[in-house]
Amino acid sequence: MTLTPLAGTFDLDSQTLRAVAAIADYGSITRAAAVLGFSQPALSQQLKRVESRIGMTLVTRSGRGIRLTDAGEVLARHAEAVLGALDAAAGELADLSGLRTGRVRLAAFPSASSTIVPRLIQAMGAEHEGVRFTYLEAEPPEAVVAVRDGLSDVAIAFHYPADPNDAFAAGTEGLVVTALQRDDLVLLAPEGHPALRGGVAASGTGGSVGDDYQLDSAAVDLAELRNENWIAGCPRCRSHLLDSCARSGFAPAIAFETDNVVAVISMVAAGLGVALLPALALTTSPLPPGVHARPTAGGDHRLIVAVTRPGADHVPAVGEALRLLSALTR
Repeated sequence: MTLTPLAGTFDLDSQTLRAVAAIADYGSITRAAAVLGFSQPALSQQLKRVESRIGMTLVTRSGRGIRLTDAGEVLARHAEAVLGALDAAAGELADLSGLRTGRVRLAAFPSASSTIVPRLIQAMGAEHEGVRFTYLEAEPPEAVVAVRDGLSDVAIAFHYPADPNDAFAAGTEGLVVTALQRDDLVLLAPEGHPALRGGVAASGTGGSVGDDYQLDSAAVDLAELRNENWIAGCPRCRSHLLDSCARSGFAPAIAFETDNVVAVISMVAAGLGVALLPALALTTSPLPPGVHARPTAGGDHRLIVAVTRPGADHVPAVGEALRLLSALTR
């Protein structure tokens, strides 16, 4: 193909398109750089080189942030179609290579970072050492947006099927959601708490929740804890706590809020309150002596899922990642 002088002047590469698309999505060069795996100075320098080459500014400051110029908006508008075509071509080439090469852009929530994600990457490396991963840690809403916008291939996310206020279904409309595993929510209470009477509790002994948590332990009715102080977690987990307690007839008194699982466990150990946490979040955080875990009478749980764009499983590396995810979380 022969380029006209005008086309040659505006010769663009996929890295530039991905950078502009990310800035459009996140409104920040720093955030876009983190998502793309670059440093902020490196991305800024790349933009300056492109602007110098095409003779037009792509981003400009707006108050304390930045915004795309008209030229930047043009690139962002065309980026999705161009990048989609490039990704499809890359997938077909990977198919021809028989998974000797390939890349999977993965996003997942924090407690999956230390549990599901390392096992997935290890399993892929054992079977297809040429496949590489990039990883973005993000809560489900942001991880799903990354998939929708073409910045991630697979998002490991979760939702609460019993919670009518969970916006997960609306947020994943048009995407493919594959169920991976049920993750039970467990009540954490300090030793001697009245709610622990009447059964054998699973007490922390320095091992993981997989060693200590027993599903046949006596379940706790959340209604018994209506007068307790509660320690709440991430915004979505906090929303589910409110819903679970409402179904038990009360509004919880939230005394402390933290996304740090170890901090939640320590607060429970200190007798500052009780907490409702997913079992997966406790897998790599041993329960210390004096903290007990119980299932809830209502069978509270969340569902861990994989989210992809339609057709993503036809890209060999992504399809293999989904297969391994299903096997690892079965």
